[in-house]
Amino acid sequence: MNIKKLFLALALIIMSPLGTFSQNEKREFRGAWIQCVNGQFQGMSTQAMQSTLTQQLDVLQRYGVNAIIFQVRPECDALYPSKYEPWSRFLTGIQGKAPSPYWDPLKWMIDQCHKRGMELHAWINPYRAKTKGTSELASSHIAIKHPGNVFPYDGQFILNPGMPENRKYICDVVDDIVSRYDIDGLHIDDYFYPYPQAGMTIPDQKEFAAYNNGISNIADWRRYNVNIFIKELGEVIHKRKPWVKFGVSPFGIYRNKRTAAIGSNTTGLQNYDDLYADVLLWVNNGWIDYCVPQLYWQIGNKAADYKTLIEWWNKYCGNRPLYIGESIDRTVKYADPANPKSNQMGAKFMLHSKMNNVKGTVLWYAKAAVDNMGNYGTMLEKHYWRYPALQPTMPFIDDKAPKKPRSVKPVWTSDGYILFWQAPKGSGWKDEAAKYVIYRFDSGEKVDTNSPRNIIAITGNTFYKLPYEDGKKKYTYVVTALDRMSNESKMAKKKVKL
Repeated sequence: MNIKKLFLALALIIMSPLGTFSQNEKREFRGAWIQCVNGQFQGMSTQAMQSTLTQQLDVLQRYGVNAIIFQVRPECDALYPSKYEPWSRFLTGIQGKAPSPYWDPLKWMIDQCHKRGMELHAWINPYRAKTKGTSELASSHIAIKHPGNVFPYDGQFILNPGMPENRKYICDVVDDIVSRYDIDGLHIDDYFYPYPQAGMTIPDQKEFAAYNNGISNIADWRRYNVNIFIKELGEVIHKRKPWVKFGVSPFGIYRNKRTAAIGSNTTGLQNYDDLYADVLLWVNNGWIDYCVPQLYWQIGNKAADYKTLIEWWNKYCGNRPLYIGESIDRTVKYADPANPKSNQMGAKFMLHSKMNNVKGTVLWYAKAAVDNMGNYGTMLEKHYWRYPALQPTMPFIDDKAPKKPRSVKPVWTSDGYILFWQAPKGSGWKDEAAKYVIYRFDSGEKVDTNSPRNIIAITGNTFYKLPYEDGKKKYTYVVTALDRMSNESKMAKKKVKL
């Protein structure tokens, strides 16, 4: 190749979507929603569902995902044994029917995720009590036991947010989950007051009269109800386990500029005005630990342009870690306006890299990634999420790192050459090691733990099987400890010959 052709080739690489940007941050939330409400598991045998989930988790791990948001309560039901609510029809096909052979999907998913170095966030729909497609409720369901606690709306039942006993009920359900399960996060989505439908009104005048607390405007009162719920729910979670992260995934528009000066230059449905969700209040008051606005639109959408919205959330929502909810389907369906031969994946990841407050991504939804829709998964694996990533820190919960691992040494065993270490000494959840990061460096290479390129594993184990060949090549292995909030310890180093 002559010099002219070489420079031309380099120029093409630089201008291509792959050449312009490579994500690969050391700390980044890389989540994926696994939902049940779409019926993907409904009526599956225990073995079939476990097999399906195992395959999904294996692929997602390969793609670089480090957190799973798993739907466990879609309509005041449960994908786990609950003393409050019936088994979900989205699991067994019949609400109230236990799985057979019996198993606990939430417990199983926690174990499977932790084995892979992933976080597990339990996802609940707080107020939705019945979806449109559900025709029969179990006798133990709250809408049957306490029909006055719900109201019908557009084929659904909604737990009335204006009733204080409903806030307590949801908090009790969550406290039960947090107390019994080793979850890393508790996640709620965008279903607060119902999405408005033409010609329909919310039947809450009686509750407004009884519980208005001196608030004269019913819209303000509805926002007050949701605000109090969010504050109380966060307090319940952190009182039980301070390290469990409370996350909310709101609709992608807070307010439109034509409604309020602070709003975005959009014309869609609004969290504040239509769903009565004052998301910025929750973020700025520190009532939630992370926020995942659902920016499912494409760049160039007339009503809700993706670029406009990510810039808006980045500007106004930086008081807590900000992750972006991404629609895989719409990202690969639409062409990049600046490069019509490419889909929008590269352009969107480029926008992420320019936003100083954006600390991660959550994929909507996991199965679309696993199915490699539009080559999205391959691009994650080979490019954007090529190297592992640690979770973003949350210094407002805990910012003290654990001590470094002890007694790092390689040992020959019947299973091969294993690098062993001991957990550092620590007292209480803030000081104890929860996971470990393993780095590897060639002989003479500078030991740099700031780059994710050198991470070879993130594990909950206190050992790692070494890839022994002939014992002639020297490497330096570094092991660090992570606590529950992903604060990282100092290095423990060991030189080995492989």
